[in-house]
Amino acid sequence: MKNIIVIGATSGLGLEVARIYLEKGYKVGVAGRRTERLDILKRSYPDNCFTKRIDVTSEDAVANLESLMEEMGGMDLFFLSAGTGKQNKILDPDIEMTTVHINVAGFTRMTTTAFDYFKNKKSGHIAVISSIAGTKGIGVAPSYSATKRFQNTYMEALEQLARSQNLNISFTDIRPGFVDTDLLADRNYPMLMDASETAHKIVKAISNKKRVAIIDGRYNLLVIFWRMIPKWLWVRIKL
Repeated sequence: MKNIIVIGATSGLGLEVARIYLEKGYKVGVAGRRTERLDILKRSYPDNCFTKRIDVTSEDAVANLESLMEEMGGMDLFFLSAGTGKQNKILDPDIEMTTVHINVAGFTRMTTTAFDYFKNKKSGHIAVISSIAGTKGIGVAPSYSATKRFQNTYMEALEQLARSQNLNISFTDIRPGFVDTDLLADRNYPMLMDASETAHKIVKAISNKKRVAIIDGRYNLLVIFWRMIPKWLWVRIKL
């Protein structure tokens, strides 16, 4: 029986992934800011669901995560789905800084806590939802694409750190394309993926301990194409 903690389990891919693990009978700790949604999961899976309110941007997030781990009797898989992002052509500073606070500060706060825990435990698995948006700087969403690149690089750095210290920690950087969740509810996006189907692919990638998982095949091709575009041409493309 593995103990799994899902941060950002109140909606979207975090919620879908948490449901999959709960259905499989794993002991799952679900965390997020909207406690009423966490309570719904708890009522549906009273025997193996543990809840904790965690705001990744708050200084008490680490203490709350540690409390949840203690309540569950430990953690084997840490899954981080908490994130935000909006198109922001006008560079509204509130949008830009909120994105940085959640996707950089909150991300770092949570992943380092998980890393330290697994270092002491001698084993573990850290999986995070980043995005294919980290492939290039996207003009319509500057902070979002930049913070996702940060996440990609940070996971790479943590893996190198773990290997240099001979730690048995696995890492999975999950990079979806556009998924039909609340995050994209305000706009029409191409190649929109079903959240439940995407979540099953994510769980499979984690189970296979895939280092980088681009969901799905269409986006694999898109990322390959993006990487082929030289910088001088990319910055001249109007999105």
